[in-house]
Amino acid sequence: MSSKNTPLSTPVPSSDAPAASASLLPPYFLALGTFAIGTEGFMIAPLLPTIARDLGMSLSATATLVVVFTLVMSLSSPMTTVMTASLRRRSTLLVAMALFTLGNLVAAFSSSFATLMIARILMAIASGLYVPCANSLAGVIVPTEKRGRALAIVSGGMTIAIALGLPLGALVGHTFGWRSTFLAVAVMGLVAILGILSGVHRGAGSQIAVASLSQRVGIIRQRPVLRLLGITLFWSIGAYTAYPYVAPYLTEVLGFGPAGIGATVSMWGIAAAVGVTVGGRLNDSFGSNRVVLWSLVLLGASFATLALATQLSPRAALVPVLAAIAVSGLSVWSFFPAQMARLIAAGAVSQASVALALNTSTMYLGFSIGSAMGAGVIGTGTVWGIGAIAAISEGISIWLDRKHIRLR
Repeated sequence: MSSKNTPLSTPVPSSDAPAASASLLPPYFLALGTFAIGTEGFMIAPLLPTIARDLGMSLSATATLVVVFTLVMSLSSPMTTVMTASLRRRSTLLVAMALFTLGNLVAAFSSSFATLMIARILMAIASGLYVPCANSLAGVIVPTEKRGRALAIVSGGMTIAIALGLPLGALVGHTFGWRSTFLAVAVMGLVAILGILSGVHRGAGSQIAVASLSQRVGIIRQRPVLRLLGITLFWSIGAYTAYPYVAPYLTEVLGFGPAGIGATVSMWGIAAAVGVTVGGRLNDSFGSNRVVLWSLVLLGASFATLALATQLSPRAALVPVLAAIAVSGLSVWSFFPAQMARLIAAGAVSQASVALALNTSTMYLGFSIGSAMGAGVIGTGTVWGIGAIAAISEGISIWLDRKHIRLR
């Protein structure tokens, strides 16, 4: 390991560290893991009503599966990353993916809510360890000029999961039962393990310096970074106040059954994948600040539309609701690459990786808060409230964003 004062971007020489490979194949193997994690993380939302009925629980109580997952992931990720700093990076990835696969197997054969919750906690810890490790490794196992493409490939695993894995999981769950989706993801996890074993060098990433907890805290104290993290927090609160409860919303407002919910979730996933890609390109063309602002404005407007549409008849609400869901998928993820670009530029280059890791933890903390708020709203039977609270959260994010720009 490097000493505490080693810059985070400076490689630490190691006798068994392989030279950077000109091939982009290893990042693709890493993306197998992010695809599995992304599929599991997003697929559960449309399945919540089915799980609730099967376990004989209320929807708001079942939604704690989302709340606890996102909270554990946000809190555990910085700690597990530091705790495993002395391990080989490939070994860390294998441990994380094995734990993730085990969690899915436990969920697939669970007979009680308590067992299912334990399984999701295992998955959260594993996900919080795998994703930052895979991203940091992708950045050093290829030449510098290919680093951007390598990171895009690993992140692309999550994007493909949103576009394909999410609707596929919903389709499998509604057709064969919700437990089958966890079994399918467990198979994805096993494929990722085999991919890492065969496609990633044993000594890969031994030159990576892992930031300590004190270094992370030091970066949070920087006001520009702290303001940006605040924007991420309220963006993610709004996103997850609404998204996990799309199934009960569609059932109550539009009278949709499993087929309609699955098709709508598929549409959202495709829009989200487009949003990630378009957001990155717009960031390069128009600048991060404009992309962030318009993404938040469109997202807030789409959530407000969802709230207002609850006052319409199912026929009158159909087009506004579907349009709002498509726009929310597009704008919620067009925000992300632009926000990451601003975080990279906010501090020293050597601190960029830690700032991005903190952004991920903040995002999942917001997901946890938002999903808890949404569960409370759903529990009262006022489905319009999830759109209203989500819109207010995005409004706060816009206010923080404008304040950040003025103080620069």
